[in-house]
Amino acid sequence: MPASLVEGASLLAIDVGTASTRAVLFDIVEGSYRFVASGQAPSTAEAPFQDIGSGVKDAIKNLEEVTGHTLLDGGNVIIPTQPDGSGIDTVAAIISAGPVLKTAVVGLLSDVSLYSALRLASTTYTRVVETIGLNDPRLPEEIIDNLIRIKPDLVVIAGGTDGGATRSVQKLLEIVGLSCYLLTNDNRPAILFAGNQEMKKEVSELLGNLSSLLQFGPNIRPSLENEDLGPASRQLAQLQIGILKNQLRGTEELEVWAGGHILPSAYAQGRMIRFLSRAFGAAKGLLGVDIGASATTIAAGFNGDLSLNVYPQFGLGEYLPEILKYTTIEEITQWLPIEIPARLVHDSIYERSLYPTTVPTTKEDQAVTQAIARQALRLAIQAAKQYFPPEAKILREDLLPLFEPIIAGGGILSDARPGQSLLMLLDALQPVGVTTITLDQNRLLPILGVAGEKNTLLPIQVLESGAFLNTGTVISVISSTSFGTPVLRATLIYNDGNEVNTEIKFGNLEIMPLKQGLTAKLKLQPLRRADVGLGPGRGGIIPVGGGALGVIIDARGRPIQLPEDPGRRRELIKKWTWTVGG
Repeated sequence: MPASLVEGASLLAIDVGTASTRAVLFDIVEGSYRFVASGQAPSTAEAPFQDIGSGVKDAIKNLEEVTGHTLLDGGNVIIPTQPDGSGIDTVAAIISAGPVLKTAVVGLLSDVSLYSALRLASTTYTRVVETIGLNDPRLPEEIIDNLIRIKPDLVVIAGGTDGGATRSVQKLLEIVGLSCYLLTNDNRPAILFAGNQEMKKEVSELLGNLSSLLQFGPNIRPSLENEDLGPASRQLAQLQIGILKNQLRGTEELEVWAGGHILPSAYAQGRMIRFLSRAFGAAKGLLGVDIGASATTIAAGFNGDLSLNVYPQFGLGEYLPEILKYTTIEEITQWLPIEIPARLVHDSIYERSLYPTTVPTTKEDQAVTQAIARQALRLAIQAAKQYFPPEAKILREDLLPLFEPIIAGGGILSDARPGQSLLMLLDALQPVGVTTITLDQNRLLPILGVAGEKNTLLPIQVLESGAFLNTGTVISVISSTSFGTPVLRATLIYNDGNEVNTEIKFGNLEIMPLKQGLTAKLKLQPLRRADVGLGPGRGGIIPVGGGALGVIIDARGRPIQLPEDPGRRRELIKKWTWTVGG
């Protein structure tokens, strides 16, 4: 057993985001690790500071005020805990702040190694600005000119099965090498090679002196039939931190405090989803979503296999206006419960990109922000769904796979009331069957992903401590009947023998009371061949757990079809919001 577990080491976790920086304290309470408190301050990663250190220290000072515990001495974290009780035993950190990495992706065949390289790049905060393949119709000098013009921060190279042919990969390496040679030292990219492992020496000789950082990862296509992104994604995460040390002041100091235990937030979130997926080992998948200023992250685990996708274009911060490349203002305003001109929604998108730390202060601002978040998450889950594995259990091709549970975090959810957060998630994700929706209100999941590197027991005990808010069990009814038609009869049977009966009509949300920590049995009788995840028209008795809201029955159909009439649509959204206590 690690010594830290025997001694009960306290841990300070630093979360450097685009909008805010947090300092989170974990310690032993009554024999188990617990989330104790957090301090928060505006991030200082952007201009005029461009130094994350100031925001980190401000967040720690805020934590000191909350806890009365001294953690800093002259601007440095006190490590380890001192005899007078000051200080902390260990530090870990995650970071999502900083510029999105302009990335060039290089591979051989478009549907094999190039496809996998693009998938690998999507597991962190990147923006693919160039793709280069063996069948690229451009002349080599055209590709080189474009690479010199865009000055990528990162080049991801894949290609060649292990032990396979090397000549085709060499041609691509020569193009990358010449491009790097023609760039000034300050503009040379970092390079990750995740191709034929027998070419490491050749790659090192050709590119080692022409890149700002050169990292090798396991082959993401060890054979034509097999894709394995996991090991290489770890190397990519480490490479991103290396790039950030050159781009953001204060990152290197934070890494020293953390003893090297610093990870990109999205990668850390993916680690926890993979761990929980293995721990649950259920037939359903496990879904984690995070709606942040820097990106919207979708992490889905299927029996320990992870599908991780990071979408900066759907983040709620600097890059928010890019959402309009993928959706329309009308598709955003359809989620508004009150009438707000499209022009004001359009302006709000640009204002939020300039001031991502701004908290909505009016009913109108809150409605617009939540509508944008719905559409951003909806776009992200639709994009990520195509990468879920074939074994993901689905009821219909156009719907989300079955998940249990769904864990959701992000500032927009933390700042809202539980009912509002639940409704945002139901509208955006549109889950099917029976699932539990859990809110990560303290945004701990990614932090636990990096804390687990220091202390494997801490994440398990914190997850069991009630630090996450269980909203309740959600039963989603799939039906295509007309609005107002009965589609389900439900009976909630409490452990004391009492019962609650209800008939749910299509288009409605219903809440059946069941308090947090309690369990009951729910008898479901679908009508008109409605499907609650057991098959069309099939019912049964299932165990359910309570939560902050209880048992939630969503009979709005899948996908949700909103009325075309704006007035009727707004009244319906108000009704749903009132039902969940929003």
